[in-house]
Amino acid sequence: MNILIKDVNVLMGDYSVQQGNIAITDDKITAVGDVPAGFVADHTIDGRDRFAVPGMVNAHTHASMTLLRSYADDMELMDWLNNKIWPVEGKMVEKDIRIGAKLALLEMIKSGTTAYADMYGPYMESVAEETISAGIRGILARGAIGFAPSGRKTLEENVDLFKNYHGAGDGLISVLLGVHAPYTCPPDFCQYAAELSAANGINVHIHMSETQAEIKQITEQYGKRPFQYIEATGLFNRPSIAAHCVWLDDADMDMMLAKKITPVHNPGSNLKLASGIAPVKKLLEKGIKVALGTDGCSSNNNLDMLEEVRLAAMLHKAKELDPLAVPAAEALKMGTEYGAQALWLDKVGKIEAGWKADIVLYDLNRPEWCPRHNLVSLLVYSANSSSVDTVLCNGKVVMEKGEVKTMDQEKILFEANACAMDLVNR
Repeated sequence: MNILIKDVNVLMGDYSVQQGNIAITDDKITAVGDVPAGFVADHTIDGRDRFAVPGMVNAHTHASMTLLRSYADDMELMDWLNNKIWPVEGKMVEKDIRIGAKLALLEMIKSGTTAYADMYGPYMESVAEETISAGIRGILARGAIGFAPSGRKTLEENVDLFKNYHGAGDGLISVLLGVHAPYTCPPDFCQYAAELSAANGINVHIHMSETQAEIKQITEQYGKRPFQYIEATGLFNRPSIAAHCVWLDDADMDMMLAKKITPVHNPGSNLKLASGIAPVKKLLEKGIKVALGTDGCSSNNNLDMLEEVRLAAMLHKAKELDPLAVPAAEALKMGTEYGAQALWLDKVGKIEAGWKADIVLYDLNRPEWCPRHNLVSLLVYSANSSSVDTVLCNGKVVMEKGEVKTMDQEKILFEANACAMDLVNR
C-alpha cells in the first residue's frame, strides 16, 4: 500500500525542519521531500499545519500496571513493592494482564508512542497478541525474580516466548530476556540467565542501580556494586538495556561503554519515588546514548513519552546548573532515535528514505504551538501529547485525526476500570 503525507513540516534526520511530502510504500518511507515519479497514493493524509516526527520509543515500562495507576502513591520504593505492588500482582490472572496491556496500548498510541519495551508477566503471549492487534511495536520480556521458587521456570517461559513470538506480527514483536534486578536475583540465577541468553541469542532487559538502598544492599551482600556484581555472573556478556541507572560511578559508566549496555532514563518515575536523578549529562559526554522510558503507570503515573522528553530536557539543566546540559533536540533523540537503537530496532527512529514508517503527526493549530519560531523547541518545551493527531507504525495508520483505528476506546476504558477494581478487591 502507498501512503502520501502531503505538504507537512518534517523533522529531518539532521533535526532540521523542512516542508515537503513523505511517500510510504508498505512498511518503509520511500521518499521525503518531492513525490517520486510514478508514485500513486492509495491513501493521502493532508499534512498542512502538521509536524511529522518519528514515533516515540518507550524503552522501559510495565504495560499491564496501568490497572494499578493511583493504587499506591507517595511511598518509598521497597515499601511500595513489598507491601502494595507485589501482593496485588500475585493475584493477577490472564484477563488482568491482557486488559491492562490494552489500556496501555491505547494510551501509548494516543500519546504518540509507536514502540515500547515491556517487562512484566505472566501471560506475555496475550500482551504480544494485543500489541499485534493494536499495530505498534512491542519489545517484550517476561520479568523473572530470582529468589522466587518459580524463578528459573519463568526464565524458561521467557525463552519459549522468544521462540514463539520473536519477529511475529510482521516484525512488530521482539523478545528480550527479563532479569528483574540485582537485589532480586542471586548469582546462580543470573548465571543461568546468562547461559539461556547466550544459547538462544536473546538480549537482556534488567533494572540497575535504581536507589541508594540497592547500592548499599548489593555492596554489603556481594562486596561489589550492582554493575560489577552482574558483570561477574556473565550476564553483561550479552547485549543489554539497563533501566534507571540512577546511582552510577565512573567505573559503572566505563563498563556500560565497553559492554555496550544502554541505560534507560526514567525521570518521571525516579522523581515520584524519590530514587534520585541519573547522571545523564555525564553519560552523554562519555558517548553513551541514553534512552527514555516511563516505567509503569503505578510509579509515573502515565505512559506519556513526550512528558519524559520534556523532563529529560528540563531536569538536568537544574541538576547541572547548565542550560545546555540536555538541549531540546538531544532530549527528543533520547525519546526516539536512541530508544530505537537501545532496543535493536533496525531503521527505526528517523524520518528518512529507507527507514521504517513509524511517524507521528502533531496538530500545530493549537495555542501552545503559536508562534512557530522553532518547532523542535515547541514540541519539547511547549506542546503536550493531546496535540497528537495521526500515528503510523510499520507503514499502517493506527490513528488518524484523533481516532484510534485499531482499538475500541470506549470498551477498553470500561473493561479496564472494572477489571482494576475487581483485582484490588480480591
